[in-house]
Amino acid sequence: MQSQGLQLLDYLVFLFYFIVVSGYGYWIYKQRQSKISNSNDFFLAEGSLTWWAIGASLIASNISAEQFIGTSGDGFRLGLAIATYEWMAAATLLIVAIFFMPIYLKNKIFTMPQFLTQRYSPTVSLIMAVFWLMLYITVNLTSILYLGALAVTTISGVDFTVCMIGMSVFAIFITLGGMKVIGYTDVIQVVFLVLGGLATSYLALNMVTDRFGGSGVVDGVNHLLTKAPEHFHMILQKGNPNYPSLPGLAVLVGGMWIINLNYWGCNQYITQRALGADLKTARNGILFAAFLKLMMPIIVVLPGIAAYLLYKDGMFQTEMLKDGVLNKDNAYPVLLNLLPTGLKGLSFAALTAAVVASMAGKANSISTIFTLDIYKKYINPNASEKKLVNVGRFAVVGAMVTSVIVAPMMGIDKKGGFEFIQEYTGYVSPGIFALFTLGFFWKRATSKAALVALLGGVTFSIMTKYIPTWTGVTECMFYSSFPDETGRMMIPFMDRMAWVFIFCVTCMVVISLADPESKNNPKGLEIDASMFKMSPSFIVGSVVICTVLTFLYTYFW
Repeated sequence: MQSQGLQLLDYLVFLFYFIVVSGYGYWIYKQRQSKISNSNDFFLAEGSLTWWAIGASLIASNISAEQFIGTSGDGFRLGLAIATYEWMAAATLLIVAIFFMPIYLKNKIFTMPQFLTQRYSPTVSLIMAVFWLMLYITVNLTSILYLGALAVTTISGVDFTVCMIGMSVFAIFITLGGMKVIGYTDVIQVVFLVLGGLATSYLALNMVTDRFGGSGVVDGVNHLLTKAPEHFHMILQKGNPNYPSLPGLAVLVGGMWIINLNYWGCNQYITQRALGADLKTARNGILFAAFLKLMMPIIVVLPGIAAYLLYKDGMFQTEMLKDGVLNKDNAYPVLLNLLPTGLKGLSFAALTAAVVASMAGKANSISTIFTLDIYKKYINPNASEKKLVNVGRFAVVGAMVTSVIVAPMMGIDKKGGFEFIQEYTGYVSPGIFALFTLGFFWKRATSKAALVALLGGVTFSIMTKYIPTWTGVTECMFYSSFPDETGRMMIPFMDRMAWVFIFCVTCMVVISLADPESKNNPKGLEIDASMFKMSPSFIVGSVVICTVLTFLYTYFW
């Protein structure tokens, strides 16, 4: 089957998506225009998002080009093991809903830097606000834009730079309407995302049956299981060449928890969706997101495994290359190019929806942190509500323009998009998660300890990456090391994150205990046991999710 590019029907399907999202977003904006001068309404849509809008917005913001392109690429290379990011996220969301959200809402916390100011000090908050802005713009936003433009260019043939600018303008259009526009348009984005993603998976499995015999998706799945069994192990063994990316049991008991808990529980980009709601609505929205997470591997991992089997059998050998080298991130765009007319347009719309929704959500969080935690506190403390909203809008445009300029320079394709994001956020994640964990549950944690953990964690992460090369000790009771692309011995980043987290927690405990003032630390948060009580429906939903996860990990061990 040869690619024929986008046809008229594909463009009509995409145009329908564009009109629906833009029209609905504009209608929501006009409905709320009278209140948009209020900064809480602009940044948080305070009290106006329903549980299903919160859940859909969480997924729309999370599932972007790095999942469609990057995770499918890792499905091509690693197999089902990469789905642990999605399935462990479902369990993580339950923890966030049960323990994190009550603390945020009880203490009226609306931004992550605000939490750090309230719990530690303005200095810790300012440093982290700058860290977050740099990370969100130079790693997250740029990688989403780069990978999305790469896929759109591959499918449509439109110039790469034009694709980047077009998606940025579309995301700006949505973001300038504020969080409520983002939240409710994300519901539509998720519908297109899921339908288009399922269509791609369905056609990919049918292509497998056409190639190897049989009919339907069931035969396609059976072919994947029998002809590529090495791609259906959740826990990789040490001899596996991909072990450094997912080092064995660390995906269950180590760094994977730090990645997910930091991302879903200590991340302005994510938690902002629920911070403007009451506890019951926030929890139900997060539970809904957890259920959606269970099905994400069907959309973002299975196509990559199907592409691997087809590639191994001789299909699209040339299309998978970039500059003469196999590029796993081409797997999803190549599959989209082989879809029939109409369905290609739907999948194209799904990919664009994922990219635009995620960019809009990220830009809104960048705007929120810059406006409320830097501009209002340090530049213009007396700014009016209208001024704050306008500054927030300028920040959105500034972030998008910066990402368009920076994205081509980042070398994202050299690592693969998904791994690029995980590794670079991994330098700061352990320290951030240590700050939040002890800040939540240990009143004696001090601001001095937080500063040491924050700055020391980043430094220790950088230093320990190549400890095996520097010391010559490549294997010991504390770590195993593996060569990177340059041949230097390094510790897998997921293992390194676990050690750095332990280092940060230890530093915070020692420094806090050594400080006499920590005994009467006034910075502790308001917490009581009643905050953590759950409704019967939430308990039932949580049990169902945990049961499904237990079955999946047991079956695909």
